[in-house]
Amino acid sequence: MLEKTVYRQLLSRAFNIPVAVTYWDGKTENYGEGDPVVKIKINRDIPIKEVTASPTSVLAEAYMKKDIEIDGSIQALVTAAFSNTGSFLTNNPFLKHLPKTSHSEKASEKDIQSHYDIGNDFYELWLDDTMTYSCAYFEHEDDMLEQAQMNKVHHIIKKLQPEPGKRLLDIGSGWGTLLFTAAEEYGLNATGITLSQEQYDYTKQQIKERHLEGKVDVIMEDYREMNDKFDYVTSVGMFEHVGKENLGTYFQKVSDLMEDDGRALIHGITGQHEGAGMDPFISKYIFPGGYIPNMAENLTHVMDAKLQLADLEPLRRHYQKTLEIWDANYLKVFDKAVDKYGEEFARMWDMYLQACAGSFEAGNIDVMQYLLTKQPSGTGLPMTRDYMYEDSKAKQTN
Repeated sequence: MLEKTVYRQLLSRAFNIPVAVTYWDGKTENYGEGDPVVKIKINRDIPIKEVTASPTSVLAEAYMKKDIEIDGSIQALVTAAFSNTGSFLTNNPFLKHLPKTSHSEKASEKDIQSHYDIGNDFYELWLDDTMTYSCAYFEHEDDMLEQAQMNKVHHIIKKLQPEPGKRLLDIGSGWGTLLFTAAEEYGLNATGITLSQEQYDYTKQQIKERHLEGKVDVIMEDYREMNDKFDYVTSVGMFEHVGKENLGTYFQKVSDLMEDDGRALIHGITGQHEGAGMDPFISKYIFPGGYIPNMAENLTHVMDAKLQLADLEPLRRHYQKTLEIWDANYLKVFDKAVDKYGEEFARMWDMYLQACAGSFEAGNIDVMQYLLTKQPSGTGLPMTRDYMYEDSKAKQTN
């Protein structure tokens, strides 16, 4: 009885939307005003001490194992929790103080491969044909995902105001779409670095099939080992993997890899306010070793590296929409994921995609593009932002 009483107190203040909770004894209680938007069924009496110690991790594991079932949108629940300042799900010190993890080169390689080397077959199930696994950029509300991902690649490259024949380095180059676009459409000599064997092999194969030998290369190497100079540096969804203690090293390395008149476009998940850290569930099951810095942390490291901020653009709503499309795609192939990877794994990824969408929707986290130079801010760039959008404006007038 005491356990259920505590559950009742916690769940009654967890969300700012009406929910119905069916407890393990079969009794249902409604919390909030109005008809329930989401229904939660708790099939097992999970010790309350475990829940309060690490709520998101324990409850997510319970969902994976079907000890908890949810009828309705997980994204709506997560958004409601982050929008409710009194929620025990988000107002928990464990979210901000994770155990220390190693970010040595060997440990970083293992962390990256544990996520990205699940297998290209898995990501091909729900990503678009570009195999782009980062925030898309929706120039128009009705852009299809593949178009939005290519919009993002062009948006990044155009911000650099690149000149044909110059050199670009992409740190954490994924499956290579940015590299191929830089070479094929902007005349750049592009090099990517990755720690994922699957991504490395895929990129090598694409270079061969696209006849880009001599124009595009990919190296399987830690960013800290790279020693060269480039006119342009890009890095998309990378700094979230380097660890809190290595953020200064990361931004200093970006600076070291840039020519004196070089430019860098760094794109990654950032907390504007309290969103820094990493949820323990995601840290354990999805991104081991990950850490999401807040905006102030990143800007401090930018200043310490003597870099100049030329432009800063938040893309929070774009990532929310990207994740919503990914999850819709994923649910269409959910049974295939179950058959190949097991039901716990399949449920885990559905929860992860929806939870991230909810976190972006609530503004708990954001995604930012930092345009950086080594010379006084904006040197060599146009006076206004118009150049970043010229192609898009031309399309709209035609």
